[in-house]
Amino acid sequence: MPVQTIDSSAGHRGRGVGLGLALASAVAFGGSGVAAKPLIEAGLDPLHVVWLRVAGAALVMLPLAVRHRALLRRRPALLAGFGLLGVAGVQAFYFASISRLPVGVALLIEYLAPALVLGWVRFVQRRPVTRAAAVGVVLAVGGLACVVEVWSGLSIDAVGLLLALGAACCQVGYFVLSDQGTDSGADTPDPLGVIAYGLLVGAAVLTVVARPWSMDWSVLGGTADMNGTSVAAALLLSWIVLVATVVAYVTGVVSVRRLSPQVATVVACLEAVVATVLAWVLLGEHLSAPQIIGGAIVLLGALIAQSSTPVKPSVEPVASGGPERELSRRSTAA
Repeated sequence: MPVQTIDSSAGHRGRGVGLGLALASAVAFGGSGVAAKPLIEAGLDPLHVVWLRVAGAALVMLPLAVRHRALLRRRPALLAGFGLLGVAGVQAFYFASISRLPVGVALLIEYLAPALVLGWVRFVQRRPVTRAAAVGVVLAVGGLACVVEVWSGLSIDAVGLLLALGAACCQVGYFVLSDQGTDSGADTPDPLGVIAYGLLVGAAVLTVVARPWSMDWSVLGGTADMNGTSVAAALLLSWIVLVATVVAYVTGVVSVRRLSPQVATVVACLEAVVATVLAWVLLGEHLSAPQIIGGAIVLLGALIAQSSTPVKPSVEPVASGGPERELSRRSTAA
């Protein structure tokens, strides 16, 4: 029938646009570490790079914060939790870890978070988990052993490993927050407003921790080395703020409105793949064959664990996808 044909065609176009936006979001998020590492090697402290990223993005998103200012009264705990864990915690630990580890390795370790959530669900909340979820955890842990090459006596930087695990733990808190922070129906907070206020909270926290007044601002006026190529530091910072943060969050939110949660989860896992490939091409960070295989196993385990995590039937998630996109899935209910 004509009406059904038109509706079906529009639905296919909508999903196609959503998939394109989700891929753009994965590329944008995946490029953050590749752009940040040259700035860190040029002399900026990892915390200063995180502060520049979050504060710059918060400034760009400020109009959205003003528009959704009612969230300050309605959801103060959600905004504080998202800012502390989903913004300040994850980013600070991740950027600190890439100063010691290859970008791809750091992000793959961070992708243990969906598997770690199962531990929280099973042992803290005492809720049952499926057999598939347990398999996902085993796969993720086994894959991590390959990524860090444990048979070499854990040759990977131990401090970098702990920092990457810190990012994963902050992400676990982020996932747990997403399971507790929302109501269904018209009272559900707008995800763009939560992102905007999360960035503001994160910027405020990082200002105290990073102390940007002690930063060597002259680095931003010079160049940074990207595998032998000099790139303007200001250009790298612009990419981190505008593309890897603002564009990445917004395209992620818009894309999930057009995709199912299952598709969004799969696309989110591409962030680690994109980051690894970009680091390989732009930074010359080559991973060994066991690390590549281990990374694929980590992503598979994370995907299985995340998709198998039991969810309370009365609560809709605030967040979705990978390390920084879990918030966006909640927009499907908005």
